[in-house]
Amino acid sequence: MSEPDNVERNVLGGLLEPCGVDPMTGFYRTGSCSSGPDDVGSHTVCAVVSAEFLEMQRRLGNDLTTARPEYGFPGLRPGDRWCVVAVRWLQAYQAGAAAAVVLAATHERALEIVPIEALRQHAVDVPDDLSGLE
Repeated sequence: MSEPDNVERNVLGGLLEPCGVDPMTGFYRTGSCSSGPDDVGSHTVCAVVSAEFLEMQRRLGNDLTTARPEYGFPGLRPGDRWCVVAVRWLQAYQAGAAAAVVLAATHERALEIVPIEALRQHAVDVPDDLSGLE
């Protein structure tokens, strides 16, 4: 049986997993970094935001810490998971302030902007190396 055409994939080629529900994230506020034609900013990178990342975003004019209830945005704190704009994550990466990334919850569309190697460098969902265990 084949999968429906609307199945969304992550950057690893698997099914897109949820990013975060507290606060509720995603362009569509579904908890997932789903992306569609309305998401021109490509809110596709599931980031675990850090204070450094949030400060850099604020300096770039993208204040992610101030609540904006009119947009259903609670304001973020370090440790929150949030679907961030791929270009913004890439800017932070290039400046040495990238947030951690959950690969299984990062939409494959992010790869149109961000190299997989950059995402892997900051992945937090990579399994531990078990090669030394018996």
